[in-house]
Amino acid sequence: MVVGMFMAILDIQIVSSSLSEIQAGLSASADEISWVQTSYLIAEVVMIPLSGMLSRILSTRVLFTLSAAGFTLMSVACAFAGGIESMIVWRALQGFIGGAMIPTVFATSFALFPAEKRAGVSVMIGLVATMAPTLGPTLGGWLTQSLSWHWLFLINVVPGIIVTTLVWSLVDVDRPNRSLLKGFDVAGLLLMALFLGSLEFVVEEGPRNDWFDDAHVALFAAVAALSGVAFFWRVLTYRNPIVELRAFLDRNFAIGSLYSFIIGIGLYGAVYITPLFLARVRGYNSFQIGTIMFVTGVFQFLSAPVAGALSKKLDLRVMLAMGLVLFGTGVWLNSFLTAESSFWELFVPQAVRGFALMFCFIPVNSIALGTLPPEQLKNASGLYNLMRNLGGAIGLAAINTVLTDRAALHMNRLGDNLNLARPEVQSMIDNLAARFDGLVADPQAAAIQRLAGLVQREALVLTFNDCLLVMAGVFAAALLVMPLVRRPGQVVKADH
Repeated sequence: MVVGMFMAILDIQIVSSSLSEIQAGLSASADEISWVQTSYLIAEVVMIPLSGMLSRILSTRVLFTLSAAGFTLMSVACAFAGGIESMIVWRALQGFIGGAMIPTVFATSFALFPAEKRAGVSVMIGLVATMAPTLGPTLGGWLTQSLSWHWLFLINVVPGIIVTTLVWSLVDVDRPNRSLLKGFDVAGLLLMALFLGSLEFVVEEGPRNDWFDDAHVALFAAVAALSGVAFFWRVLTYRNPIVELRAFLDRNFAIGSLYSFIIGIGLYGAVYITPLFLARVRGYNSFQIGTIMFVTGVFQFLSAPVAGALSKKLDLRVMLAMGLVLFGTGVWLNSFLTAESSFWELFVPQAVRGFALMFCFIPVNSIALGTLPPEQLKNASGLYNLMRNLGGAIGLAAINTVLTDRAALHMNRLGDNLNLARPEVQSMIDNLAARFDGLVADPQAAAIQRLAGLVQREALVLTFNDCLLVMAGVFAAALLVMPLVRRPGQVVKADH
């Protein structure tokens, strides 16, 4: 089941470093190709909270088997897509069907293992769940460079078949409850799909299209607002709601979900910003970017046994605070980028960030789900995982907005200082023009163009540093909520 979850999370990011190759292969436009990622995310976000109800109706075994089999089949369809339209359809179905595997693993781990065994299980699940988005761009870049973009999807086939077969043969966690079908809330399902799908569209497309200046973004924002109000009214008043929000009455679950949201910002935001910097400023290809990003994954792996051992001995609240401080510090150390930053300049920040992830992930799982009664676990697990994905989506939207706004600000500020009346500026242009003399028809124009390129590059570097500082601030602010967290009851019992 954990391998199935790994595939579903991995496929969010595996295409991110290879979109240009997929775009060329499918003859798609720049606007269209972004939907290869967006369609998957929108569909997955809708399925994650729905999985709790479906697993109660079908049983964990049947739902997970159908999800793994459907995900594998859609992977094959994506690999052989004939155009961008069919690719978007197959990717949406891949995300929707495969999305059920993620929360089901979390709920099963708490239902299947006694309290004293959960620390070790949380280490494995946490390592896989956080490693997948980190390895995604690396693996995707390597597959595309070595073979072709089709293998981004074909790589799922063999493990997908194995997971489907083994889960069907070996997993026996619960029994189906078909009686829930009688009061199945179709209206609630449609409202949830409209709300979450529209919200995901707005946060994905908003930064690219000047937010509400774009008619489509404004329309979907209105749909998200209206369907959101209707959805919350429906689930709070209907006798058999599609999603049970009462789990949020548990203080630890509510705060744990907030931390899941914040971890989503850091996890997906860091995996997005670093490759973007390396591609735009340093001009690296997908394989070079993947090599640098691999450092985070290595230190995640190294931290797993340390975090697992500490989680059995340390108060989970202290461990989570340590993780948040470490992750925030790693992001802050990353905010001193220059135009020359490369592998070794990025090594320590990435190592600290990678080491911190398990210290965040293991305790927050137990804090969020450890105080809930067993009958609420399936539904709560869906909500908990949804918060991490929404954190990633909203975090990326905020990052893209900051990138756009701050880049314009830094360009203006740097441009204001490049006044031709200043002797230093004129001297620099003269020196550059001397280098171009004899190489181009107009050395003076070439020198000014070169200077403008340098200004743009430095503005970009400053902008990336601003984004990273904002992310570090989010993790620092997260510590303010820590005093409200109760120690999970199960852990207290296990300690005694």
